[in-house]
Amino acid sequence: MIGRSEEYEKMYQLEGKLWWYRSLHERVAEALQAHFGDRRDMSILDVGCGTGGLMAFLRDRGYTNLRGIDGSTDAVAACRERGLTVSLVDLNELAETGEKYDAVVCNDVFCYFLGDRLPALMRKLATRLLPAGILISNNNAFEVFKGQHDLAVGIARRFTRADFERLLPGTGLRIERSTYWSFLLSPVILLMRQWQNLELRLGWQSPESPKSDVYLPSPWLNETLYRVVHTEQKLLPRLPFGSSLFIVFCPV
Repeated sequence: MIGRSEEYEKMYQLEGKLWWYRSLHERVAEALQAHFGDRRDMSILDVGCGTGGLMAFLRDRGYTNLRGIDGSTDAVAACRERGLTVSLVDLNELAETGEKYDAVVCNDVFCYFLGDRLPALMRKLATRLLPAGILISNNNAFEVFKGQHDLAVGIARRFTRADFERLLPGTGLRIERSTYWSFLLSPVILLMRQWQNLELRLGWQSPESPKSDVYLPSPWLNETLYRVVHTEQKLLPRLPFGSSLFIVFCPV
């Protein structure tokens, strides 16, 4: 998404409000809670931190040792407006060694890495984990959900759990647990994405100016969508299908 200033501006404005971001941030916090208990002093690195919404969310919940890196000057500037400690780092050039962390978060970043670049990035992230640490990663799932949003933010690939199982050998990581999510909303999301694709095929929308899904619906709809996903997360913690794939990795 680097270079898409308008998308970073939308992200910055909506991360604390939009149902999808709220759900994802809570999911990350629950993964941290499950692994570290009530600790709030563990070191956390947010890789590809975007405009810092997750870091701000965790800071508001008492986490005190947060650092982020991102390859976008727009993202880093937004994070610094929030008072967050973030560095400008091209993830393609992330060092093989460096400071180690209790937790590394890398949400919706792997989709930009093709070929051997993704296993290489995962190996580098593994080297940044302490022995009892975890890598948390949310990812775009299933090609069937591909639509204008992918074009708007530059998504190059979508994943299944099987894709990561094939990538893991040699990375120093293993999957501790995973789930797809937005299962209950999948029919709606799928219908919306298929409609977007139809608009592109019919020429009603231009592939040169695609629109992302990052916009705030009416308050009642936004809250309803959030409640649906929140309930799903509480009652159905492991799901076989959804538009996103949430994974917690551990060092081998």
